[in-house]
Amino acid sequence: MTHPFARTEILLGAQGVRNLADRHVLIAGVGGVGGYVAENLARAGIGRLTLVDHDVVGISNINRQLVALHSTLGRPKVEVMAERIRDIHPQCQVVTRQTFIDADGAGALLQDLGAELVADCIDAIACKAALIAAAQQLGIPVLSSMGAGNRLDPRRVRVARLNQTEICPLARELRALLRKMGASLSFLTVFSDEAPAPALPPAAADGPPGRAKTINGTISFMPALFGALLAGLVIHQLLENGENPNIV
Repeated sequence: MTHPFARTEILLGAQGVRNLADRHVLIAGVGGVGGYVAENLARAGIGRLTLVDHDVVGISNINRQLVALHSTLGRPKVEVMAERIRDIHPQCQVVTRQTFIDADGAGALLQDLGAELVADCIDAIACKAALIAAAQQLGIPVLSSMGAGNRLDPRRVRVARLNQTEICPLARELRALLRKMGASLSFLTVFSDEAPAPALPPAAADGPPGRAKTINGTISFMPALFGALLAGLVIHQLLENGENPNIV
């Protein structure tokens, strides 16, 4: 065992490892769910990762986000995550964009960054819809995380296409918005069919446009579970597209 992905090679074969090393994934949002997506993709040997997130690390992130440590408070999340990825997988090409994704700029951003697959981990519904619709218009596959907040039961986490999700309020709102935009609902998501606990009442509208104004309750393991599942879906799709013989 002479290289970091030797154990992965036992599972996927040398061709599978080479396949992943040649792939480029964009992760939109690298906080709770997205940080775990990024880490799992890096540890799987993905060769190019683009990280997009406008936010900085805050004290309330420490209970659930990989990027959140007392030593990283106030730093851009994409910057902290990029450093972590380079320490895990030095050969990975990491591109960072500390920017806010909105309807006006989503398409241009995707065209500029040139990723072949998008992992959507955004929590703001309007921005989420804009990214998904833009990716579909450009023919870029999207895999998406629904709401991990206000849930506690790991046994209720599911994988389904958006048009097959249930219970999740975020998924319901996203379906309605994407229908208005003429976008497809037939893409895989990670969601929970647990009825969410109540959030705090809406806060003052002092965040970026489209950002959720309610404050959700969170627990350490739920974003990690969502992120690991979403990363697994990404890797499986990349291997399928690469015709890896070890994937059945």
